[in-house]
Amino acid sequence: MELSLLFKIANNVALAGWVLLIVAPNWKHTRLVTTGFLGTLLFGSIYTILLIFSFGKTQGNFGSLEGVTLLFQNQTVLVAGWIHYLAFDLFVGTWESANAEKLGISRWLVIPCQIATFMFGPFGLLSYLLLRAILRKPILIDQPFE
Repeated sequence: MELSLLFKIANNVALAGWVLLIVAPNWKHTRLVTTGFLGTLLFGSIYTILLIFSFGKTQGNFGSLEGVTLLFQNQTVLVAGWIHYLAFDLFVGTWESANAEKLGISRWLVIPCQIATFMFGPFGLLSYLLLRAILRKPILIDQPFE
């Protein structure tokens, strides 16, 4: 499969997962789709296959900025890295939905945080954690995901 096509498909699949999280977070299949099939099986499998195909075929390393720059000059590694972002951001967004539901936080307050997570990853997670703090919802040190 052409890497540019795989990139587009991965983006569209992730976008579909995000739409489900925002529009239908409590639908019985939303979490199955976002962290089950999409987040784990589909994205994880594609990521692994891309890594296998690119292993040893590119220069670079994770030890320096120059090394990472060399890695991402390879389009297979670049697409794998992008899928890595998509999978983790979708996982975090799913956690935000589940956590907000458990803590009784209004969906309307969580949606901007999830959009930020979709667009800017760690900034979105930070915004959700700040929302929890403002609403005085507990952040348990021994159970951070509760």
